[in-house]
Amino acid sequence: MWLHASCQLDFDVPVATPFVLMLRPHSGGHQWVAREEYVLVPSVPAIEFTDAHGNLCQRLVAPAGPFSVKTSVDVQVAGACDVAPGAPFVEVQNLPNETLRFLLPSRYCESDRFDEMAASIGANVLPGYDQVAAIVEHIRSTIAYTPGAGQSIISAQEVNGRSEAVCRDMAHLGIALCRALSIPARLVVGYLETLQPMDLHAWFEAYVGGRWYAFDPTQPDLSGGRIAIAYGRDAADVAIFTQFGDPVPITGMQVSVERLNSPPG
Repeated sequence: MWLHASCQLDFDVPVATPFVLMLRPHSGGHQWVAREEYVLVPSVPAIEFTDAHGNLCQRLVAPAGPFSVKTSVDVQVAGACDVAPGAPFVEVQNLPNETLRFLLPSRYCESDRFDEMAASIGANVLPGYDQVAAIVEHIRSTIAYTPGAGQSIISAQEVNGRSEAVCRDMAHLGIALCRALSIPARLVVGYLETLQPMDLHAWFEAYVGGRWYAFDPTQPDLSGGRIAIAYGRDAADVAIFTQFGDPVPITGMQVSVERLNSPPG
């Protein structure tokens, strides 16, 4: 299917401030970016680079006053994520080198604190995909997905035991539990066509059966088109904007995703 997605961020910048933005999805195995628009108002010079996780990032200095970032993309994606019950666990010695960083504890995914909990959840299912599915079901049954429930980023250890959380927090817990079972797991930020209320969204991927599979504790299933913007170890790696110096108020954010009836012309 084809999706049209857009995001606008509005800021009130008190003084000229350096920013790093991460709002450009790129083409890969699961998506093809056919058209893109990226507008800065007022227009300022920007330098693009690719970070350690392959994400497209833009460096700029926002001038004092109102400042807006407007992006839109037309992307071809699948109508649902692949599922693979029974996909096997990959032993650490057989993992690709690039997946090893996603086995380690990180700032918001303290996997070294979850050994016992992860072992309990995954004890009676096949190692690999089915263990990750059991983790997702545990999170879904114990924590209510509540958009707007937390603006501050919290870690897996902090969210564990809470009764409600946002998508990012639930993904952090899933990642930490996977890594505790020696299953590589990474955070994804992007767009989900069926998300309600509409916003940017976070889910996670786990490496089993020789490839990455998507998992989302906030949704009843994996239907709906998804556009991945950025991948990382946790939220510290995938911030859609990072500003340096004194805090810059964000005065507005608008996100939309719609299905196109035909390929973009």
